[in-house]
Amino acid sequence: MIEGIIVGLSTALTLTNLVFVVIGCLAGTFIGMLPGLGPMSAIALMIPIAASLDPSTGIILMAAVYYGAIFGGSTSSILINAPGVASTVATSFDGYPMARKGMAGKALAIAAYSSFSGGVIAAIFLLVAAPYLASVSLSFQSTDYFALMVLGLTAVAAFAGKGEMLKALLMTVVGLMLSTVGTDQTQGIPRFTLGLIDLIDGISFLLLVMATFALSEALIAILKPTSDASRKEEMEASANLGSMKLSNDEVKEMVPVIGRSSFLGFLIGVLPGAGATIASFLAYGTEQRIAGPVKGKEFGKGSIRGLAAPETANNAAATGSFVPLLTLGIPGSGTTAIMLGALIGYGIQPGPRLYIDQPEVFWSVIVSMWIGNIILLVLNLPLIPYIARVLAIPSRFLLPLILFFSLIGVYFVSFNTFDIQLMVLFGFIAVMLRFLDFPMAPMILGFILGGMMEENLRRALLINNDSWSFLWERPLTFSILVIAALCLFVPVVLPYVQRIRKGAKITGE
Repeated sequence: MIEGIIVGLSTALTLTNLVFVVIGCLAGTFIGMLPGLGPMSAIALMIPIAASLDPSTGIILMAAVYYGAIFGGSTSSILINAPGVASTVATSFDGYPMARKGMAGKALAIAAYSSFSGGVIAAIFLLVAAPYLASVSLSFQSTDYFALMVLGLTAVAAFAGKGEMLKALLMTVVGLMLSTVGTDQTQGIPRFTLGLIDLIDGISFLLLVMATFALSEALIAILKPTSDASRKEEMEASANLGSMKLSNDEVKEMVPVIGRSSFLGFLIGVLPGAGATIASFLAYGTEQRIAGPVKGKEFGKGSIRGLAAPETANNAAATGSFVPLLTLGIPGSGTTAIMLGALIGYGIQPGPRLYIDQPEVFWSVIVSMWIGNIILLVLNLPLIPYIARVLAIPSRFLLPLILFFSLIGVYFVSFNTFDIQLMVLFGFIAVMLRFLDFPMAPMILGFILGGMMEENLRRALLINNDSWSFLWERPLTFSILVIAALCLFVPVVLPYVQRIRKGAKITGE
């Protein structure tokens, strides 16, 4: 390992590679800030440049673009509630309310520190545990992945306000239903397309998330009458972007959250197909439960824990996804699938022998992650005051910009006007649901996990001859499902138990 680190340092610290790490971090950050362009788009844009470079330099460039795009993706989520990437949806739950309260600078700083910490801690895990975790991830079967998706869905409890669990569950079901629209991947048969060719490929995630968050937010601001007092309050909040400095108490509150979320995010990232999105939702839900009744009520209203947890977890998961890619040759996400193609294009075959046959590639990527995260922090912290000035733009200019970026971002993905029409329809439905206090996050969670749940459930049933016995016969699957049941039902049952105890105590007195 020591020899490998020395090889990695000698490769990554060359002037050429350092320059490309900086270029990759900058390019990834700015591409990630644009709604609709995530890590996959960023890396795809870099492939022609990387193809002309040395293999180590090309992979270092693409890795820098990858975590730079995830780092930058939080900016649009925090400032304008437009999470263009699935892994930054959970960031908007508390980041955007903080920005609305006049703490945009602090929110962006917390996101920067959390992203940096998650990336660095996960890079250490990657260095020490990559070969061992690769063998563990291979032991996961379709039944275990299905149970993991069910566990991910239990995060819905974190998005339900007091007495609103039923609404959150209903929205989750709506998300699961929407995920079934399109062509059945197993049998190739169109489902729930209403005879429309445009729905053959299903509903785009970007379309749905832009409609329910960015577009609905802009429409509510237009439709909801604003009093002079609240308009004045909003203007003062926009003008006062807040300090970037964190107090000692805030740092003490963040440190354990970052530690737990880094570990959780990295483990989820290691599992092929799980990815940063599930990690961010699970981290958010976990911290909401750990926070307790007092701190837990702050979630969704500008909680520091609620912002730090998903930002840490999605960056840790991004690093963790390199474990199956480098050690097994299995892409852990769509983004690492593109990187796998680039590696094969170089004539490099990722797998167990990569760090033996071509150690300069394996170790330089890991070392460049440490360097890249430091560069990201150094580059982005000074830019935060200028980035946060977006909120100082008057709403009469900002709202049309949000609408423009939302519509253009969706159009650029498919170049299909039907998607824009569908997005506007979903936007108006989302506005009505939000006026009725239905939470949007559970629907997005159900939509993201629905496809993966169905695919893994079908595989599990196929392997077990259409028998559901795998749910309790396989110890790992059963254990995950038990944890999922506890996570979902304990928050629901606990208030009733406390009420019964309180009643018994009063009767006893």
